[in-house]
Amino acid sequence: MSSFETIIYEKRNGIAYVTLNRPEVLNRYNLKMRDELYQVLTALRDDPGVLIAIFKGAGERAFCVGADLTEFGTAPSPIIARQVRWERDIWGLFTSLKQPLIAAVHGYVLGSGVEIALLCDIRIASEETVFGLPEVSLGMIPAAGGTQTLPRAIGKGKALPILLAGDRIDAEEALRIGLVNMVVSREELYLSADRMAKKILSHSFIAIRHAKEAVTRGLDLTLKEGLLLERRLAEITRALANSESTYLAKGSAI
Repeated sequence: MSSFETIIYEKRNGIAYVTLNRPEVLNRYNLKMRDELYQVLTALRDDPGVLIAIFKGAGERAFCVGADLTEFGTAPSPIIARQVRWERDIWGLFTSLKQPLIAAVHGYVLGSGVEIALLCDIRIASEETVFGLPEVSLGMIPAAGGTQTLPRAIGKGKALPILLAGDRIDAEEALRIGLVNMVVSREELYLSADRMAKKILSHSFIAIRHAKEAVTRGLDLTLKEGLLLERRLAEITRALANSESTYLAKGSAI
């Protein structure tokens, strides 16, 4: 287990567990958490022993209720704030990870909490979960990818009312519109995430990584380009099928 202040980082049997750990303030995303999450994501990216990761929140009340505006709202200037973001590009790191990412969310999932969950590949929510992007009510827009990832996850028509009205939705509605993949009881949340991770890991990790890559890269391509990418990745997957240990040591061939 790591010794971060705002993040708990654990590894077991190829699975990394990343827990947002500021339960006293509902896991608000502050500058310290940003810096520590940057370290954790870098470690995930560079660690061949991590094949999948699960993200969750400490405490009983929330996964994450968004940015701590008492800190992020006091940047000395927009230029410096932009520079700091580039130096700690959390969201770029999320999108660069080749491992499948699972978000196991509960309680309040607001602002940056929604955006972190959207940067994961699979989202599992407990029954009492409440989602929302309240930035417009504060005279802001989501600035950690929400305007881009939410429409990609659920479509423009379903995303715009959430983004523009700032409405909150419950877990069942989130499941109906495709924001989450599964809704379970609070007691089953982490067990369900573990089961999903282990089921994924029961398959070839080469195939898993290339399937994820085909989808994530393909979304930004034309259909013709996407099919060519799929063919190329399928050929590489077949070529590497009998050499997974070598592949793991060297990283993706792409």
